[in-house]
Amino acid sequence: MKIVPDTSVVIDGRITSLIKTGEYKGATIIIPEAVIAELEAQANQGREIGFSGLTELQELFRMSVDGIIELQFSGERPSLDQVKLSSGGEIDALIRNVAIVYGARFITSDLVQAEVAKAKGLDVVYLRPQIGDFSPLSIDQFFDEETIAITLKERALPVAKVGGLRDTRLVTLRDTPMSEYELRSMAQELLERAKRDPDGFIELEKRGITVVQIGSLRISIARRPFADGMEITVVRPLVDLSLDDYDMAPEIRQRILGNRRGVLIAGPPGAGKTTLAQGLATFLADHDFIVKTMEAPRDLQVPDHITQYMALEGSMANTAEALLLVRPDYVIFDEIRKNEDFNVYADMRLAGMGMVGVVHAMEVHDCLQRFCDRVDYSILPQIINTVIFVVQGAITKMYDLELTIKAPEGMPGETHVRPVIVVRDHARQETEIEIFRYEGETLVMPLTRVAVEPPAVLEPAPAVAAAAAAPEPGENVAWKVAEKEVQREIGRYTSGPVDVRIISDNKAVVYIEDKDVPAAIGKGGKNVSAIVNKLGIGIDIRPHSELEAKKPVEEEMQLAGGIRIRIDKKQLTIISPENKGKIVDVFAGKEYLFTATVNEEGDILLAKNSTIAQEMIKRYNEGETIRLRPV
Repeated sequence: MKIVPDTSVVIDGRITSLIKTGEYKGATIIIPEAVIAELEAQANQGREIGFSGLTELQELFRMSVDGIIELQFSGERPSLDQVKLSSGGEIDALIRNVAIVYGARFITSDLVQAEVAKAKGLDVVYLRPQIGDFSPLSIDQFFDEETIAITLKERALPVAKVGGLRDTRLVTLRDTPMSEYELRSMAQELLERAKRDPDGFIELEKRGITVVQIGSLRISIARRPFADGMEITVVRPLVDLSLDDYDMAPEIRQRILGNRRGVLIAGPPGAGKTTLAQGLATFLADHDFIVKTMEAPRDLQVPDHITQYMALEGSMANTAEALLLVRPDYVIFDEIRKNEDFNVYADMRLAGMGMVGVVHAMEVHDCLQRFCDRVDYSILPQIINTVIFVVQGAITKMYDLELTIKAPEGMPGETHVRPVIVVRDHARQETEIEIFRYEGETLVMPLTRVAVEPPAVLEPAPAVAAAAAAPEPGENVAWKVAEKEVQREIGRYTSGPVDVRIISDNKAVVYIEDKDVPAAIGKGGKNVSAIVNKLGIGIDIRPHSELEAKKPVEEEMQLAGGIRIRIDKKQLTIISPENKGKIVDVFAGKEYLFTATVNEEGDILLAKNSTIAQEMIKRYNEGETIRLRPV
């Protein structure tokens, strides 16, 4: 009997299995050169199926040496153009032609190939996928009930993670390293099982990496050149929890069953995000919601009535288009990683679907920043109204998002009023994060409570109190942001440090290395003008040498009109004995600075690092006359 196998049955190892059972013992096995070319191309691309097929050919050769079968190679080797057109059937045609020439039985597990061969009048055997009981896998020996994952690498000892979320430990499984031969045999076994098992499939296959799903096991097979050696990693679900197993289950149930259906599950890797998503999916499906999933790879362990989708033609956007036609009540999106994924999540949520997304993030503001970088922040509460942060398998916090109109924290005054998204801790109802636009950029600002020091003026008049209570530069969020923006823009033209001093809402003084000044200013002031127009703040560029030369020291300075200024480490004192007990206006040149009360000793006391004091020192260093005028 002459037999011509297709590439599909060579890859899955079915030919050698049939020979071992005696069905094709003594047969002449004719391997088309096109099959060898296909396997060689796949192996050169680092695809595990190519290596699996070559291993099968080697086994056939050994059987021929033992006299069990006769092995021949025949047919034309495909050209480069035919390889490129393989999806159109060019390679399949070359393989069929060998069967036609020899009048051989044609064996394939490719349904289309089988139907075409029947149309050509060939004797065709179509091997359907095997369904039934399977023998234990070789990797099963490394697992017990506590094993979470195993890592098998050539020339290294096999190791496993065991325990639970909060007490995971790494253990060595044996005293001898894994060999490449062992790993290749395991890899071939896993691929064959994935193709035959109804619960198995090849999730991903690229140069040097193959990801296989068999039941609840997710298996990664890596080889050179992607990895420095062959490695098999197997991960299985850690725990299977229902929603009721979590502390905040009542609050979550109320939200997802109500109208707050934009849920984001965030947390670090291995924190239990997917486990929570599984619990939510099962809960929703049990409460009469149609639930679908979007996964790449498919990792969720959910009931059979929840359909799991992967990236259609490599794109989640295509998957979303299909789901928009199906119109499920909820979609579980695990995991949101690529730019496209964030846009897809937003589009589906705005289309009215309930969404549960899973995102890797070390802090909650990190995942919100990733969304703000990709979608308009003003619609963020419509997309996400609940963020659940998970650490070590437990829900640590739940956040509410709400859009309001106000001045951001640290930016008082009506001029700063704008749309602000406040992110509140659900339990305490305290705002922890604010999201707003500033100078064309979206800022995700974690709030820190900073105590403001009392004004350093003794017995101030009402006008003084208002002036002195203004936030210092280090306490003003807007000034902090402006300082960073100016530093970044000026730093593009400098090689040395950039010292920015914000002196008002619309002016900054920048000190840079003397040699960097011409480049920062640019020809005809071109560079600095562009920065001013972009940031909307006046910039005065000065060399560092000027800063050092004019840096105030701890000393006493004599001013006009009998006024003296004394500066020490913490305090600036304006000394004017003739005005003691009076309320005075302080001027620099002709410009009003502030109003203060002179105490009974003839002094006005200011904190040295306050905005008022720094401005006065700057004006004095610029040669302006400091004077007092009684009110």
